[in-house]
Amino acid sequence: MTRTMDAVPALRKLLDLLASGAATEDFADVLAEARRQGAPADVLAEIDDATWLALRVHRTMRQHRRREAELTALFDTAGDLAASRDLDSVLQAIVRRARMLLGTDTAYLTLPDPAAGDTYMRVTDGSVSVLFQTLRLSLGDGLGGLVAQTARPYATPDYRTDERFRHTGQIDAGVLDEGLVAIIGVPLLLGGQVIGVLFAADRSPRAFSPDEVALLCTLAAHAAIALDTANSLAGTRAALTELNAANAVIQAHSAAVQRAEQAHDRLTDLVLRGAEVPDVAAEVAALLGCEVAVHDAEGVVLAGRPAPSEGLAEAVAASRAEGRAVRHGDGWVCVVLAGQEPLGSLVLHGRPDLDDADRRLFERASVVTALLLLLRRSVAETENRVRGELLADLLTAPGRDPAGLTARGRRLGVDLGRPHLVLVAETLPEDRARLAGAASRYLFGTRGISAEHAEAVVLLLPDDGTAPGRAAAEAADRLARLAGTPVTVGAGRVAAGPAALAAAHAEGLRCVRALRVLGREGDGASAADLGFLGVLLGDGHDVDAFVGAALGPLLEYDARRGTELVRTLRAYFDCGGSLTRAKDDLHVHVNTVVQRLDRVEVLLGHDWNHPERSLELQLALRLQLLTDG
Repeated sequence: MTRTMDAVPALRKLLDLLASGAATEDFADVLAEARRQGAPADVLAEIDDATWLALRVHRTMRQHRRREAELTALFDTAGDLAASRDLDSVLQAIVRRARMLLGTDTAYLTLPDPAAGDTYMRVTDGSVSVLFQTLRLSLGDGLGGLVAQTARPYATPDYRTDERFRHTGQIDAGVLDEGLVAIIGVPLLLGGQVIGVLFAADRSPRAFSPDEVALLCTLAAHAAIALDTANSLAGTRAALTELNAANAVIQAHSAAVQRAEQAHDRLTDLVLRGAEVPDVAAEVAALLGCEVAVHDAEGVVLAGRPAPSEGLAEAVAASRAEGRAVRHGDGWVCVVLAGQEPLGSLVLHGRPDLDDADRRLFERASVVTALLLLLRRSVAETENRVRGELLADLLTAPGRDPAGLTARGRRLGVDLGRPHLVLVAETLPEDRARLAGAASRYLFGTRGISAEHAEAVVLLLPDDGTAPGRAAAEAADRLARLAGTPVTVGAGRVAAGPAALAAAHAEGLRCVRALRVLGREGDGASAADLGFLGVLLGDGHDVDAFVGAALGPLLEYDARRGTELVRTLRAYFDCGGSLTRAKDDLHVHVNTVVQRLDRVEVLLGHDWNHPERSLELQLALRLQLLTDG
């Protein structure tokens, strides 16, 4: 009990220090004094514990006082806003309170100047430098530029050595003239947009605590409200003077909302009724009073009038990047997306200006179009898988049950009895899966089918009159773009019936392999496009077509003018390219032979005597003799 009583004076001293709000270091003096007086160890321990508790109480009371001062300042600021004082007075009070609460040497607030394209000092408190007070900052420069760009608070304990933001000579000169070292800046946010920056700064190094950052952010929010209130009052005064125009805008908006509701109902009804893409295009065109076209991902028109191709790909890319419709010429373009995959685009003609409601309607139409295209593609892929099995069976065993294959095809919507074109497409083994997917997209919207067979992809297309060679070349080009890798395509002849289609496939396979042997990977051709190789590779051995392709210009010239160019060319080749022997064989002067061969070059081209071409011409001349004989 005696020892406890020995601690009473020290404990009373600690309470006196708490009551008087003494400095932190004064509490340690109580324990030191007890040691000097020779207090026992247990008493010193009790005083030490009491000192620690007193310091905790002292710290808590100091935090409460600081919080009370902060709340008082915020309450006063809110009162300033409620009292509708002028903007300059409110902003000045906010900056002064920021300086006072954070205990900094200065505080200031910057706002952007849209006319000058930079930022200027709106309010300062505690500043002594005229150069600093009149400082103008280019957008993006200095600590304020970093805050404005990121919309986040930033603090630096030493501005001059901090490399996180862009230093400029003008800003550094102003900061140096003011003598600032530690700076904190927080954004004034309004609707997610930075409309200014509030700063507090010291002329010595300092680390700002999270509580100080939060307090400054709260004051910045009040400043943003003050600015917004001032702008709102100005806007209200302007709105009052234009009440009639506002009423017209409201009525127009109401009409636009009603039209948007109607459009939503009509587009929804199209989807529920199983409408096609052209129906959506026609409906949107009627709603917006303009023309609307739908393009697929490759730019092929699916509905409506084709749009000018110039700049269209760039507009589609911009729409995809921005996630909204963009201007294109005298109209608009909106990408059609399924997730991140572009399925195509909507192109609007005849409406250079769309208000927000109509633009949203146009963008909603792209969503509906994406849904329809996905449904169509899903159905087409399912059908193609089933039909692909039919095609694989046809190529594997065409003679096993021709009638059964034909009947099975009719059930699947494929009439094997009608003429079809067979294309065989090959690529690198590691890219074959991509080629199969590209073939499905290539056939999307057609009655064609595809299947993987014998390390290649086979496409069966209804005959539309396109020459097989041209169809093969076009398919090679587009499949390469869809698959992202070179594709070689060989075309068989147009055929009907399981057996003939299987034979056409074999011819197409021979053509695609011939293209590879000739070093023409990534090309497309039919047997007729391969010259004398086509005569050898083709099932029909169309000699007349080969002779006509090789010697046609000479035969027509001789028939029209009664000349002997074909006979002269034959004699020239038979004589081993000797002009002298050829003129003896023809019984003409050597100059006549030269003149006739010059005419041959004009009609056939300058490469007529090159080895590969001359071999083709000699073969054609022999075959021509056989057919005439």
